[in-house]
Amino acid sequence: MLSLSEGKILVKLAREAVERKFKLGKFYVKKIDKKFEEKKGVFVTLETFPEKELRGCIGFINPIYPLYEAVQRASYASAFEDFRFLPLREEELKKIVFKVSILTEPELIKVKSPEEYKQKIELGKDGLILVYGSNQGVFLPEVPIEANWNVDEYLENLCFKAGLTPDVIHEKEAKIFKFQTQVFAEKEPEGEIIELTCQSHHKI
Repeated sequence: MLSLSEGKILVKLAREAVERKFKLGKFYVKKIDKKFEEKKGVFVTLETFPEKELRGCIGFINPIYPLYEAVQRASYASAFEDFRFLPLREEELKKIVFKVSILTEPELIKVKSPEEYKQKIELGKDGLILVYGSNQGVFLPEVPIEANWNVDEYLENLCFKAGLTPDVIHEKEAKIFKFQTQVFAEKEPEGEIIELTCQSHHKI
């Protein structure tokens, strides 16, 4: 677990990675304190303020980069490489809040039948990854809370996100992993940075 002061450093680092692109015209990874060198999965989410509309969200499920590097790479990708949105414009930056989610290592949910998922998935706590062949879908833990989904709806929409139909979870080849996150976010653009709980996601 990271402290709030450490979380603040990472959120500022995420914003700086995007600011450097506008100032210097290129992306590069800035090295910081060695305590952030452990490899971790990370997602960076950009939201408009005060509307709280998604403006970009990209990350790394598996711990392939040191934490400080993963944050910067995910932030840059969320701003400029999320295919769902046009690249972020410099004039938008002052109306964007940055949110950094640090992931635990994904754990395979072992079930004998899909009905068991209801007992093994905790809404608001567990993010999910569906892997089926070359298809993959990911949701962060706060998504079903914000969308007001139950577990069945959570799984159904996870299938849709992976480009699959809901009945795929009955296939033996379909694997669902769960993970948890520690989340830090700006309350307003360049403003106070706080640690979020699943209950507080909708309040900032």
